[in-house]
Amino acid sequence: MQHDKSVESLVDQMSLEEQVSLLSGEDLWSLPAIPRLGINKLRVTDGPNGARGSGTYINATTAAAFPAAISLGATWNTELAQQVGQAIAQEVKSKCAHVSLAPTVNIHRTATNGRNFECFSEDPELTAALATAYIKGQQSEGVASTIKHFVGNESEFERTTINSVIDERTLRELYLRPFEDAVKKAGVWAVMSSYNKLNGCYTAENRWLLSETLRKDWGFDGVVMSDWYGSRSTAPTINAGLDLEMPGPTRDRGAKLLAAVADGEVSRDTVRASAMAILTLMKRVGSIDDEQPFVERSDDLESHRALIRKAGAEATVLLKNQDNKLPLDLNNCGTVAVIGPNAKVAQIMGGGSAQLTPHYRISPWDGLVTKLGEQRLVFAEGCSNYRWEPLHQGKTTVAFYDNKHWAGEPVYQEVLDSAIAFWDIDFADNKVSKFNFSARINTSFDAPNTGIYNLGFHCAGYAKVYLDGKLVLDATSQWLKGRTFFEEGCDEIVVQLALEAGKSYDIDILFCNRQPDNIMVSGWRLGISQPLGSEGIQQAANAARNADTAIVFIGRSGEWDTEGSDLEDISLPGRQNELVEAVLEANPNTIVVLQTGGPVELPWLESVPAVLQAWYPGQECGNAIADVLFGDQEPTGRLPQTFPRCWSDNPTHTNSPLNYPGIDGQVEYGEGLDIGYRHYDKHQIKPLFPFGYGLSYTRFQLSDLVVNVSDQNRVDVAVTIENTGQREGATVVQLYTSELAPALDRPSKELKTFAKPIIASGERTTLNFTLGLRDFAYCDVEQGGWRIDAGKFMVSVGFNAEQISASAIINLKDDFQGY
Repeated sequence: MQHDKSVESLVDQMSLEEQVSLLSGEDLWSLPAIPRLGINKLRVTDGPNGARGSGTYINATTAAAFPAAISLGATWNTELAQQVGQAIAQEVKSKCAHVSLAPTVNIHRTATNGRNFECFSEDPELTAALATAYIKGQQSEGVASTIKHFVGNESEFERTTINSVIDERTLRELYLRPFEDAVKKAGVWAVMSSYNKLNGCYTAENRWLLSETLRKDWGFDGVVMSDWYGSRSTAPTINAGLDLEMPGPTRDRGAKLLAAVADGEVSRDTVRASAMAILTLMKRVGSIDDEQPFVERSDDLESHRALIRKAGAEATVLLKNQDNKLPLDLNNCGTVAVIGPNAKVAQIMGGGSAQLTPHYRISPWDGLVTKLGEQRLVFAEGCSNYRWEPLHQGKTTVAFYDNKHWAGEPVYQEVLDSAIAFWDIDFADNKVSKFNFSARINTSFDAPNTGIYNLGFHCAGYAKVYLDGKLVLDATSQWLKGRTFFEEGCDEIVVQLALEAGKSYDIDILFCNRQPDNIMVSGWRLGISQPLGSEGIQQAANAARNADTAIVFIGRSGEWDTEGSDLEDISLPGRQNELVEAVLEANPNTIVVLQTGGPVELPWLESVPAVLQAWYPGQECGNAIADVLFGDQEPTGRLPQTFPRCWSDNPTHTNSPLNYPGIDGQVEYGEGLDIGYRHYDKHQIKPLFPFGYGLSYTRFQLSDLVVNVSDQNRVDVAVTIENTGQREGATVVQLYTSELAPALDRPSKELKTFAKPIIASGERTTLNFTLGLRDFAYCDVEQGGWRIDAGKFMVSVGFNAEQISASAIINLKDDFQGY
């Protein structure tokens, strides 16, 4: 029978039970099919820097790993963001999915948010512009974007329960801005609510947010879905405007929702409206008629490789370049000491739901070998920067028991390649209940040297670790909830062991599940290492002393920059500062390459000639960095987040934990509008590097600023830019607005738009910008719209938030526009 696939017809052919079935996931990544009506499954996939597919965070079908969002933020290139969005949509299709759970557009409120790497910027307009382009790219391929997390999820501390207290003006002017443009300019097809409460109400139950603001004020016509396990109720969520509970099997809908309809708590029209939204999404992405077999592919495309390499290089920010130390001359840089914990490890992504299994990883060492040949290089690790003890690699057997006491015979067994497991909905071939199981885990470790080793273990569950039959670590009596496994696990417990070279040690782990608090996961991780001591730093200094050039690769990793855990400060982990100082003393001709998901303190900055910030640039990491080091690509990245001199200069660093990270289940955004560069302006704090900062291998000059107020309620801006250097290059011209005598408190300046021209040496061009009245307005909460008070306003252009090259004053009249 041929069914009418129009949405209206389909929804009216459905029973109430069928409509309800579409309002919650069937499993972790899909919605159920309705064969009777010819409706096939809708599938979704993480995430912002690629498409993981249905596999776990540890091991899945390989996928292209694109630069992290903070890298894209550093490009200030909307066209590139659109290309990346389009390419990731192609990756989504390779995983037989229809919806991408991206982009993440929460604002960099604090320098220590563990998820800053996954977000674009501290500035709402830069974030909005990049997100809009990214979404347009994805949806041009018929793949839905899901903009997230809506809203007030600017830290990972108690993120699933904390109450974010944010006044409406601050929400409208800062934290809602990217979402607003995603709806109005990009026509985004899906929105994901955040875990947290907003002003006392969980966002998944917040009618003001989901219905009044998103749908009524902005005209959103897509699907609102919960974050995974972020729905906590039945009637309150659907009545507020949450269409879809994820993941499945359902906890809050299904029979509960049918009962709520029968009891009059939820109307049939409300159910029908949400089912209509789901079917509309299915229609847009073509899943209704998608009968292709579910087969995930690893499409390692040359076009994606090239785009990732280009984007990674373009995101790189040149922070310092004394005496034009960079770019290096391929033929005259001599021998190179390649030093640091990130030199031979490709730090390509942050941690959490953004993780995927990449097609490959190019480390900085690999990139330099390709450029120079291995014979000109020498390596020294120097020190470590890991957060957890290095993962134990090797055959690891797991036997599962359908009880919590390891009783009887195992009901399922598996063999892992390394000592880590992440168990969510489907594991152990569904032979055990995720709420009532235990496991015996066995592996072995061959000690390469005699000495003291660190054994580290953390778990979401309870466990005991035995070495050759002796209990060495107890994560039952010592278990305390920490910042691992999405805040469901304990922090790592580390014990020291004296081991003998050449001896093989048997390691047994007895694990049993713990009832999760919020996220339905269990898991564990075992790491072992023999710590590097001062001799490692000395070896690095010796390598630098005997080389012509030293390049030190330092920073963090996805263990530090990760979902579920904020940083404690912004200092470099471990002994990395000591390493840099020792290398500089041995060889002043030293370049430092940073890889972090946000700002870091740099106490040795005055002594080092050149510094690059390379972020997490995706699978082409080493090639992208080498391209910039040797000048094959310009370092056209500009900081999307201010680098403070020290953590205490950060906007959220106050004497009150209520402001950050929160206390007693609540965090108050007490700084209001004054985040990022606005904070440094207001308090006259000089940052280490200002927002928008970045050097080039050439030089640029701005002149001839002209600003005109037209009769069409717009402001036209023109400025001339000239490349006064010796090579072609690109820079970012940033335009800020200010109200000179505001009637109420306003930031001293606000970014409104930007351009990134490519200009040949000696050439000049005119850049033209158009501003609307909204670009000068503030949110008038009482009247419900955007207001301009008559008076003088300033339009400024420059190369970063500190370096303003020219300004002009204009007069504007009173104006008011509703939401």
